[in-house]
Amino acid sequence: MPIQYKVDIIAELKAHGYNTNRLRKEKLLSEGVVQSLRMKKYISMENLSRICRLLDCQPGDLIEYVKEPVEVGREGK
Repeated sequence: MPIQYKVDIIAELKAHGYNTNRLRKEKLLSEGVVQSLRMKKYISMENLSRICRLLDCQPGDLIEYVKEPVEVGREGK
């Protein structure tokens, strides 16, 4: 996965006063989004924007592009 999270977003949200119960109760993030974050899966840009608003940060503070090694194919076989 070339895009990955730079920080533990759930931990950052908790540090800013947004525990998972509050996120669900106030309908800030769905349980599915919270679960995706726990499993380090992709979330939508809309949800990423919402998290940036909650944490007062930029997307680049949360995610980064990591170049994957290029596999060299076996030639002649």
